[in-house]
Amino acid sequence: MGQKVNPLGMRLGITRDWTSRWYAGKKQFPTHVHTDFRVREFLKEKLKEASVSRIMIERAAKKVNITIQTARPGIVIGKKGEDIEKLRQETAALLGMSVNDVRLNIAEIRKPELDAQLVADSIAQQIEKRVMFRRAMKRAVMSTMRSGALGVKVRVSGRLNGSEIARTEWYREGRIPLHTFRADIDYGLSESRTTYGVIGVKVWIFKGEVFDKSDLEKGAAEGEAAPGAAAAPAAPATPAAIATPATAAPPASPPADAPAQA
Repeated sequence: MGQKVNPLGMRLGITRDWTSRWYAGKKQFPTHVHTDFRVREFLKEKLKEASVSRIMIERAAKKVNITIQTARPGIVIGKKGEDIEKLRQETAALLGMSVNDVRLNIAEIRKPELDAQLVADSIAQQIEKRVMFRRAMKRAVMSTMRSGALGVKVRVSGRLNGSEIARTEWYREGRIPLHTFRADIDYGLSESRTTYGVIGVKVWIFKGEVFDKSDLEKGAAEGEAAPGAAAAPAAPATPAAIATPATAAPPASPPADAPAQA
């Protein structure tokens, strides 16, 4: 079971929250789902260089709050907030709503090495730049473990190094308990579009186990920011109350700092 389903979808309502939070009737539901998809695709395309991890969409009454979790908030905001204001207008046009009813919040990811989506995107970008895939994978694994993760697994599939026959290779360090519901496992999928074809990159990062369900909302809640301004410093997009045993770092090199508690 744990090997066959999306690690995030399986933990919805347990250690994870939905990325779209709203309620709609039968008639509006398909429209809202399709609109959310288009908004996410649009923002990811616009902010390709901003290291965007995930986009949270919340609909309250006739207003929409969009939270962009990124490792480079300065690129999203732009000089004096010009870029984010323009982005807000384009997003409102895509939603078919007034600009005053759309609010963009920016949440900073303090440790991008512990975000599976950003790690996967980084490896995919390196493969596109013709970096050896093994070197990119090992470098990502070492960096993630040094940042305080308890386990990390990286898997790439496709025509690696331009070989005629597609294959799969993976590296793992630490442990990845995919069958444990309370395990806080972050998962990211990215695609590297090379001249030989598409190479898929998957990353699993294990950060600890969640025991106190009452603290989940605190960990999931991101600091709100006024439109055009960066949000208050936010914890990485993971639930709180994580028990982090002392076996987080690889034996080769001790971690630069202790694992941060969410």
